[in-house]
Amino acid sequence: MIINYTVPGKDDGREIMRILGTEFKMSRQMIKKLKFGGTVELNSVHATVREHVKAGDILYCEMEETCGVIKHPEEIVFRHEDEHYIVCDKPSGIVTHPTHGHLDDSLLTRLSDGTLHPVIRLDRETSGLILIAKNGYSHNTLTVCGELNKKYLAVCYGRFDEDTGTIDAPIARREGSVMIREVTPAGKRSVTHYKTLLYDEAKNLSLVEFELETGRCHQIRVHSQYKGHPLAGDGLYGPNSNDNPSELYPNSETIDRIIGRCALHAYYLSLYDPFEKCGRVFRSPLPDDMRNLFSSPELVDEALGKIY
Repeated sequence: MIINYTVPGKDDGREIMRILGTEFKMSRQMIKKLKFGGTVELNSVHATVREHVKAGDILYCEMEETCGVIKHPEEIVFRHEDEHYIVCDKPSGIVTHPTHGHLDDSLLTRLSDGTLHPVIRLDRETSGLILIAKNGYSHNTLTVCGELNKKYLAVCYGRFDEDTGTIDAPIARREGSVMIREVTPAGKRSVTHYKTLLYDEAKNLSLVEFELETGRCHQIRVHSQYKGHPLAGDGLYGPNSNDNPSELYPNSETIDRIIGRCALHAYYLSLYDPFEKCGRVFRSPLPDDMRNLFSSPELVDEALGKIY
């Protein structure tokens, strides 16, 4: 991270730490790291973050944070890369972070031997667009200023009563479970907007676009199951799961076996790039394993034409 800032008139007399917080959106923790492990200079002379500046002064800050050499494995599609962040497609079946049992094959370890900072996290089975910062400063800036908007595509059993709508139902961890969430009055407010793009009557499957207003764990999966239309292949909330079984969809066992994972894909990401001062939009195509669940690929393409 390098900051080279000519102090304008509006900042005359301000403390360096105030400028770093307001102009560069640096958190207190980030300023503390800079203070003890980085370089702060005012007009090429060492300075403390408590010093006051004058209009025309040159503020220089540097903090070394290594993300290591970024690797580009064949199975990872990069949509964008610069000195601050990466946008790439995470394949299904790969965890985002190193975890017990996945210390060497997570997305982050596949991309670098150094330290990376995911701004967006996706479950292991969920495929699609993910945003990863290359250092702590970029992570903080994107989190505060990025204005992220994410949309997902899912294959759901059955058909929602209304083709478009909003699910506003509180979600909390199910009592006695570490993993399972459920809709309950004791939960936190959770809001999901949805739009049905295609209904396949022969398979009794819908292709649905979801947009999150809140970001609860498993929110799309929980809300879909709550409305009676669980995601195909969902081993936690689907009709063939141990925790949320249902007999409403007799063909679901075959479909779940074909897809082999939760049919959820993060297809759309828009953000404000605070480094280049511009908006960016990224889209990821629907994976074949989700597309092939429907009777007609042509109808799927026609439906996707509404949003791509």
